[in-house]
Amino acid sequence: MTKLWGGRFQTSAEAWVDEFGASIGFDQQLVMEDIEGSVAHVTMLGAQGILPAEDVAKILGGLKELKRLAEAGELEYSVANEDIHLNLEKMLIDLIGPVGGKLHTGRSRNDQVATDVHLFLKKRVFEVIGLIEAFQATILEQAEQHVETIAPGYTHLQRAQPISFAHHLMAYFWMLERDKERFTESIKRIDILPLGAGAMAGTTFPIDREKSAELLGFSKVYANSMDAVSDRDFVVEFLSNSSLLMTHLSRFAEEIIIWSTDEFKFIELDDSFSTGSSIMPQKKNPDMAELIRGKTGRVYGNLMGLLTVLKGTPLTYNKDMQEDKEGMFDTLHTILGALKIFEGMVRTMTVNTDRLHNAVHSDFSNATELADYLAIKGMPFREAHEVTGKLVFTCIQRGIYLLDLTIEDMKAESELIEEDVYEVLKPEAAVRRRNSLGGTGFAQVKIQLEKAKASLAK
Repeated sequence: MTKLWGGRFQTSAEAWVDEFGASIGFDQQLVMEDIEGSVAHVTMLGAQGILPAEDVAKILGGLKELKRLAEAGELEYSVANEDIHLNLEKMLIDLIGPVGGKLHTGRSRNDQVATDVHLFLKKRVFEVIGLIEAFQATILEQAEQHVETIAPGYTHLQRAQPISFAHHLMAYFWMLERDKERFTESIKRIDILPLGAGAMAGTTFPIDREKSAELLGFSKVYANSMDAVSDRDFVVEFLSNSSLLMTHLSRFAEEIIIWSTDEFKFIELDDSFSTGSSIMPQKKNPDMAELIRGKTGRVYGNLMGLLTVLKGTPLTYNKDMQEDKEGMFDTLHTILGALKIFEGMVRTMTVNTDRLHNAVHSDFSNATELADYLAIKGMPFREAHEVTGKLVFTCIQRGIYLLDLTIEDMKAESELIEEDVYEVLKPEAAVRRRNSLGGTGFAQVKIQLEKAKASLAK
């Protein structure tokens, strides 16, 4: 088969070489964007008088038919035609005759592929933002049910201080809020049109790039034709934002996995987000959470892969840049799936409030309350810390907890301790009293929930 670019070539590559160099196996996912870009381009060519109206009408009719076939899944792609651009151009020529070859007037595959990727990401980033918001809404809904559910808070995965379980959940809401902001801010760098940059130096045809931008819904065009065809910063930024999003999902997944163990039993996942064992009948495994945790690595890999591709490429376009798309497609598929799975997993999980209640009444996470109590009474905090530590050690030796100590036991370490200490040491009181801005106190958590609702309402 003669290549559309093959005029100066006397021999053809062997089939396996074509297969190695082809990208149609994955860039066919850009079919709608490629057709959309071509429609805008030929419309602009007609408006500028570069192509006669009858040619424009014929080409637009052919593109409309290709779109219909693409939507019906009836297009057959060929490795011999390398990529989505040449495949569609060949199909157009076969459909409407040689006039189809005029579509590429004033355009190169270099600015064409860049345009396709900009169009693709511009649409999909909004989809990602929508799923982030849906997940945030689910977290908020769960949090509203557990404002006064007391749970152990951890540092170093050791019991630290009692907290509102809602407060713990809402930490992920705000992580996702920052993720959403990053994706939103990236749109202005995706929303730049490279079409009209040609291969790398522009074109001699009197094109109207602003008209193309208007037709495709872009807010501006690249100011430099070399930058236009070589820029993949916006893809790197998408992969970077996705990596950080997956970091947050992976951290949450790790906690979901821990909380659902028999050792913790803080939550139980719905059966629809769990799997069993092929040999152990009793097992209920948090496989979806584990998969999200595992798939985080592939998203990181896609980011590092593209950064490595770009780091040594001179201006402008190089075939290396064909490697920009597979990782982008894979990352998009991964984060969309992860967000959908996680939203359902959190929406349907059961929080074992009794287990959480028992946990905070069987630990020393209220020790800081005793140290603060003594500090409020005038004891230097370092001394209060030492007194509390001695009382904790006494409890460990006796196999009891701070609330089990008699007032005499406590006074043996400090005369400042009075009967009111028992109220202070209750986990519920400990949480309620932490009412500093952004703290875990019930009143502050309710304020936080209102802020979250206002943020989602925007």
